[in-house]
Amino acid sequence: MITPPYLNPGDCIRIVSPAKAIEKQLILDAKNWWENQSYVVEIGQNAYNELGYFAGSDEERLTDFQAALNDPNVKAIVCSRGGYGCIRLLEHLDWSSFYAAPKWIIGFSDVTVFHLFLQAKGYQSIHATMPLNYGQNSDAALATLATAVRGLEVSKTITATFEQNAAIVGGNLSILYSLLGTPYLPNFNGKILFIEDLSEQLYHLDRMFFALKMSGVLSSIKGLIVGGMTDMKDTLTPTHFTVQSIIAFHTNDLGIPVIFDFPAGHIDDNQAIVLG
Repeated sequence: MITPPYLNPGDCIRIVSPAKAIEKQLILDAKNWWENQSYVVEIGQNAYNELGYFAGSDEERLTDFQAALNDPNVKAIVCSRGGYGCIRLLEHLDWSSFYAAPKWIIGFSDVTVFHLFLQAKGYQSIHATMPLNYGQNSDAALATLATAVRGLEVSKTITATFEQNAAIVGGNLSILYSLLGTPYLPNFNGKILFIEDLSEQLYHLDRMFFALKMSGVLSSIKGLIVGGMTDMKDTLTPTHFTVQSIIAFHTNDLGIPVIFDFPAGHIDDNQAIVLG
């Protein structure tokens, strides 16, 4: 995997809004936070836009993201929030400037669209909290983000043994599931899969795991890290599933370590993970 250059004080970060609309003040608060980390912060021309659900039209959001990819002075792209919308941009983006001079792309949730694309192309990116959430995040969530962009070690002690030197791939499970069968997924062979999700029906979680199994993803990985599975719901006539029982059902015969409740995802303690 190719590692973009780590950030140094004075480097330029640009905040863009590729998905759902966000309040202007949250972006300004994030700008202040990054400036306190000693970076120069720019805000995408259309980052404050609002067109119904979205942060502006597809064209406006695409223009901002493409401009950030193309600008050689921008060393990291911070996505302001998720929601939905990144997939509407993916096939229209020109990544040639990025390939010539990689930079960090930072976010989670719907931003997993970009993370998976980059993993498939062989580039690292950072799964981490976004400006929408900075005000509610734990100290560790923000500290690990600040640490990750500098290239300092982000570590978390876990009680399981994973394959040595295995890369972490994945992100939001619903996004991963939606991209099965497309060229925008990485090679999972020998990797550690990280997943998280929000507000899904438990039966749909079961369905997604059947898809991961039938597509060969589960049989190819060396381990599974389960982050926040937040606000999961059962049906009115209950299935009596739990997140743990569903995942155990699909992984018990794989002979791989499985970690639950890892501090990453749609939770306040959303600690940074360098994917890849």
